[in-house]
Amino acid sequence: MVLVVSCSNPASQIPTTGTSPSTPRNAGTNATDAATVTLGFSAWPGWFPWQVAQEAQIFEQTQANVDLKWFDGYLESISTLTAGQLSANSQTLNDTIGPIAAGADLVIVLTNDNSAGNDQIIVREGINSVADLKGKKVAAEEGVVDHYLLLLGLQQAGLSQKDIEFVPLETGQAAAAFVAGQVDAVGVFAPFTTQALQRSGSKVLFTSKDFPGAISDHLVFNRQFVNEHPDQVQAVVDSWFATLDYIQANEEQATAIMAQRAGVSVAEYKEYAAGTRIFTLEDNLKALEPGEDNTSLPYSAAKISDFLLETGLISTQPDLSQLFDDRFLKAHAAKAKQS
Repeated sequence: MVLVVSCSNPASQIPTTGTSPSTPRNAGTNATDAATVTLGFSAWPGWFPWQVAQEAQIFEQTQANVDLKWFDGYLESISTLTAGQLSANSQTLNDTIGPIAAGADLVIVLTNDNSAGNDQIIVREGINSVADLKGKKVAAEEGVVDHYLLLLGLQQAGLSQKDIEFVPLETGQAAAAFVAGQVDAVGVFAPFTTQALQRSGSKVLFTSKDFPGAISDHLVFNRQFVNEHPDQVQAVVDSWFATLDYIQANEEQATAIMAQRAGVSVAEYKEYAAGTRIFTLEDNLKALEPGEDNTSLPYSAAKISDFLLETGLISTQPDLSQLFDDRFLKAHAAKAKQS
């Protein structure tokens, strides 16, 4: 399996190392020991703008002291943040609730995007409905975003994980196993969707578009770092919105940077655009308001928590009362209004 992945995984050619050209000032062995933001990100269209922020020198412009870390494996980035070896990471809401339920002290300061189709359950020829998955081998990365999507789809069809043969594999490995014919279906996110669909006769069964607002992607900080270095947290939030402005003004150049980071062609990368809804500042602030559907993050977090507990992905109900910290968004909005 390792040999297959190393040849065909579009992101596997890039090692899990920092992308900064040199060691940042004030760097320490623990991310919370210094005013350097050690920021993790992995292969997802809503997070590739961080690469643009670095290459366009936006971090320098906003005085954000960032050591940007790329992870081939999304799960590794989550566990590294949970272990206190990152100041912040790019991860989904449900993949943040899980560590909090296990005792991690994390805080969400920004919404990057909502998945609107770029998380997909892809199946082999002959599988035409969710009911057809019964008894089939289905691969996904256990406990994270596309496992969650798979469980949502099964539940909607009146099934559960017990009705399938679940095969836990890292996302790149899961895509490779599907292409090799070792499993019948796979849950993957872009750009691994492109890889999975290389299997002859394969097709998309359902996507995150079928569950609006269920998968949101965020900038998640270690709370200790937020408490000790709020100025640097603010600088990173400011950098994100400056990067979105840069991408809008320099679309061709920025798309080339993001496609290279993704390990796909510019044409392939452009296909991901419709499947990711990047959040504006206004979208961010609105999402934090109370509501009665998944457009409200507090509502969505509560529902996800219940679902994760019900399906056994977490064992205790987490305290989500301090999950969201909107002060950095509000400060950015105030500065934007003044300018």
